[in-house]
Amino acid sequence: MKWAILSGVEGNLTAYEAVLQDIRRQRYVEALYIIGDLIGPTKESEHLVQRVRKPRRGELQPLVCKGWWEEQCLILHAVTGNGEPTELIERYGKETVQQLWEYVPRQTVHWLSRLDFGFFELDCLLIHGSTVSVSEELTSETCPIQMLDRVMRMQANTLFCGRSGLNFEYEITNGSVTCAVKTLDTQTSSHTVNTHPRKIVGVGNVGRVPGQATYTIYNSNTNHIDFKTVYYGNNKGFERF
Repeated sequence: MKWAILSGVEGNLTAYEAVLQDIRRQRYVEALYIIGDLIGPTKESEHLVQRVRKPRRGELQPLVCKGWWEEQCLILHAVTGNGEPTELIERYGKETVQQLWEYVPRQTVHWLSRLDFGFFELDCLLIHGSTVSVSEELTSETCPIQMLDRVMRMQANTLFCGRSGLNFEYEITNGSVTCAVKTLDTQTSSHTVNTHPRKIVGVGNVGRVPGQATYTIYNSNTNHIDFKTVYYGNNKGFERF
């Protein structure tokens, strides 16, 4: 069974259509996941959401979870959180805040609020950021202890994430972690957790780079990871890695 795993469409409908076309070229893809950042501060965002919610005949029904842009949108509309979207303002400025407000209507905000935080399928966790935060970016340079902590929190063997926008495959081999707790009376207790091999996969980004979309095909029977790059628009063509 193969899964197509996308992240970071970011309101880019053209990029999404190009990836769907490429997925149709793959054999035996039975599930389509969009792990966050479906929307973005673009005029296409609402059309994209409707396209995802109502796939055409013969297309897979995408399974969508929340990402960073969805969280910022919910904060902006006071659906979640208790304050201003400070992270959004600091990163992109107030003009982008205004665009996100205008381009994502209230009925779509309600739909976004009902999305899952992630998916746990077989022994795999599919999530936008990490088990700690939707904002956390895991990359191939993240330290092994941090990676191990993130994947062990949900007892997953493979963690798929999309926040960094990168394609990477990160393997943790057998090892052990010793945890110690020191109390106020200076007594300590510790225990050791032995770990088996685990994997963290960055699934790429569909919509951020104009003309180029990256995503991941995962074979759940063989655990094989296949990173895909799709060129569209003026650079139309297909390249696979």
